[in-house]
Amino acid sequence: MPSRLGRSPKSEAERSRHRDQTQAWRSWYKTARWQKLRRKVLKRDGYICQATGVALVGKYPAPNSPVVDHKRPHRGDPELFWDEDNLHAVSKDYHDRVKQSIEKRGQY
Repeated sequence: MPSRLGRSPKSEAERSRHRDQTQAWRSWYKTARWQKLRRKVLKRDGYICQATGVALVGKYPAPNSPVVDHKRPHRGDPELFWDEDNLHAVSKDYHDRVKQSIEKRGQY
């Protein structure tokens, strides 16, 4: 009997491609508008993680590389996505471990 959950992706790249196809808002991250807003937020926050105080000086995928994170998850809402006041600079380590854990527990 086939799984009702569907098949799991074979790699992170495949998972990302699948998410890009099923979540149209993910294309917003690939726009010049997002890159400009991202740079503005990083500059505003002084390239310092707003959650931990770590200097964001690493190059991706280093744990101290900069990520511009949505304070409140936007879940495809363009108003929340583009709201500069809903964005802050955090480290990749914080974003990928702590923040994702909080969101998965439904605390945001």
